[in-house]
Amino acid sequence: MRTQVAIIGSGPAGLLLSQLLSLQGIDSVILERRSRAYVEGRIRAGVLEQGSVDLLREAKVDERLNREGLVHDGFGLCFAGRTERIDMKKYAKGSVVVYGQTEITKDMIDARLAAGGKIFYEAECTEIKDFDTDNPSVTFTHDGRSQELKCDYVAGCDGYHGVARRSAPQSVLREFERVYPFGWLGVLSQTPPATEEVTYANHERGFALCSMRSLTRSRYYIQVDTDDAVGAWSDDAFWDELRRRLPDNIAEAMVTGPSIEKSIAPLRSFVAEPLRFGTLFLAGDAAHIVPPTGAKGLNLAAADVRVLSRALIARYRDNDASLLERYSEICLDRIWKAERFSWWLTTVTHRFGADAFGHRIQLSELDYMTKSEAGQTMVAENYIGLPFEAPFA
Repeated sequence: MRTQVAIIGSGPAGLLLSQLLSLQGIDSVILERRSRAYVEGRIRAGVLEQGSVDLLREAKVDERLNREGLVHDGFGLCFAGRTERIDMKKYAKGSVVVYGQTEITKDMIDARLAAGGKIFYEAECTEIKDFDTDNPSVTFTHDGRSQELKCDYVAGCDGYHGVARRSAPQSVLREFERVYPFGWLGVLSQTPPATEEVTYANHERGFALCSMRSLTRSRYYIQVDTDDAVGAWSDDAFWDELRRRLPDNIAEAMVTGPSIEKSIAPLRSFVAEPLRFGTLFLAGDAAHIVPPTGAKGLNLAAADVRVLSRALIARYRDNDASLLERYSEICLDRIWKAERFSWWLTTVTHRFGADAFGHRIQLSELDYMTKSEAGQTMVAENYIGLPFEAPFA
């Protein structure tokens, strides 16, 4: 079997890359180790930067997004008994759109299959060969037999635990990581959101977040210990603890109900360098992980795909490989800035043990930031997404 671009992973990064390439007549094959039902059922992020929205529109997978997405011009910060609003429209002339990653994945799968795109589900990639040459290939197991996919380029969009990054030469690969001493217990419920915009809370009992997926479906989180277990939290216990960490007006407005999904996610910051190894390119969670506090995970994946798709299009259309050669450099510049913002927002909103001094510093920083135009501008600019350089804008 042969294609131009072999894509490992059918998450948003892999699907979006395949769709953008297809619109330019570039063939790709997606290899996904999980089932389609599993991929479509994963509960993930839901806040899209304007750049991500623009890219989904460019990929022509925006019909439902335009109809159902919720445009937010700001977000809330609760601390020290106060609720402040960061006005992104005022300070950064932009906004974000709330639309669940699960829905984005479904939209893109439908688009790829409707266009005759090739996606092999339950295909376990076992080896990426010869990516230091012009003739790489991917060996995978599907339907009980081993197969080989020959290609010009390999896009590793297979997540943190995938084969793509593990295949990179260890003598070249560098990894940077910070693991946080807490996790997020998240609940999805078929209830109207308690707040009109995403709202973060710094409380002496720990961090809390009010978010949503639609006007009738809410997503809430609370900070918990890393050794906590989902089974230790009944729905009632979760709602009670969430209310304790929120201002009275939000807690009283909250509508509770049975959880549709409940899980605990660990938090870490992670970056791999470089992102290119000959004809093998890393994108999305294979290349970087951010704590979800800044809503950057999906958006960084889309940013990688924006750069990689344009670079591949230039290579096939104009025989110009210069953008491919700069892929790692361009992506890492944006990645580290998003890592910084996600790390910073995490450090000022979460409790780090019984550190009374540290908590006072957090409150002081939040107070300064929300009273300063410069501080609000910094937060707003980063939250809506930093601009792309030409020709990636």
